Amino acid sequence: MTQRANGKPSSNGDRLARADARSPHGGAKADAELGFGQPGEKAVSETGPVELPLSKADFSSDQETRWCPGCGDYAILASVQGFMPELGIPPEKIVFVAGIGCAGRFVYYMDTYGMHGIHGRAPALATGVATARPDLSVWVVSGDGDALSIGGNHLIHALRRNVPIKILLFNNQIYGLTKGQYSPTSEEGKVTKSTPFGSQDHPFNPVSLALGAEATFVARTVDTDKKHMAATLRAAATHTGAAFVEIYQNCNVFNDGAFDAVRAKGQKELNQIRLEHGRPIRFGPDGERGVTRGRDGRLELVDTSEAGEDGLLVHDTERQEPSLAFELAHLASRPTGPTPIGVFRAVDRPVYGTELSASLDEARAKVGREELEKLLHSGDTWTVG
Repeated sequence: MTQRANGKPSSNGDRLARADARSPHGGAKADAELGFGQPGEKAVSETGPVELPLSKADFSSDQETRWCPGCGDYAILASVQGFMPELGIPPEKIVFVAGIGCAGRFVYYMDTYGMHGIHGRAPALATGVATARPDLSVWVVSGDGDALSIGGNHLIHALRRNVPIKILLFNNQIYGLTKGQYSPTSEEGKVTKSTPFGSQDHPFNPVSLALGAEATFVARTVDTDKKHMAATLRAAATHTGAAFVEIYQNCNVFNDGAFDAVRAKGQKELNQIRLEHGRPIRFGPDGERGVTRGRDGRLELVDTSEAGEDGLLVHDTERQEPSLAFELAHLASRPTGPTPIGVFRAVDRPVYGTELSASLDEARAKVGREELEKLLHSGDTWTVG
């Protein structure tokens, strides 16, 4: 038996029973007779290796989904649950960790292992899980308040260390769960219950912050853009090391329309600057607009007919120094006009814990496990050296 994030027990038999409805072989009993294991795990039949395909249902818990009607979190949840089968990893090998806020409910709706931690500590908890169990796929779900306020330190250190976790930051530019206070990503002048005369704080740019922490993978997507989100999550999942994905998420109750320029039909076609590695950066319904470097060295938005194809900037996610990614992150100070989305940076760097594990294994081999056991059980005080 295993304990799922939603508290409901699960077992191999339960998995097979749930697979019964989609099995072409006659149900769970027939699957067992053929040597099928859990979804996503290879088994052997008379015809050779067989893999029972995963589906969205394998990642959907039986808990009632409870967000405000129309919340962008519903779209994100559906995209993540629909994408997870592509990984080919059984739900029992996946862990979702969340902090406090509307995004904290996410772990209850994923039929995987999960942990709902305290405010801002999700990256720290996930670091422990990923370090102790490198065989697991570890995901962090957090909001702009949870991750960038009290959790800011934990976030930047997880990114700089390149801990093998995938961090999804739901950015709605407001505190939703506590009913509409300004957040670290709210724009200057934002009038809320906690800033009745307008916010005087300069907001964080989450992508820029992640790049400043030298994150090896940084991306941005939009809650209702299912295809783009799936492609972004796919790239994050295959990246070795820490991956940071900012998701523009509409809070239709306390900050409705904050991302209409890149989200609403009729506007997103004009303003989404989709970044693709190795391709000239252009946007607009017919690609009639583009990004180039001006005479002063700064990035500029231009008409492609004037700049020409050769004059457009070619995107490069694999540049070790992140200056280009930084410039693109600041191409739009707010998502109210042309705004880049997609992968900003994807580079290789040693993953946190791999060298440490090798060092520990080497030390254990020199000392011997029996000597270590003897030391650990020798009493309340140890004499070393």
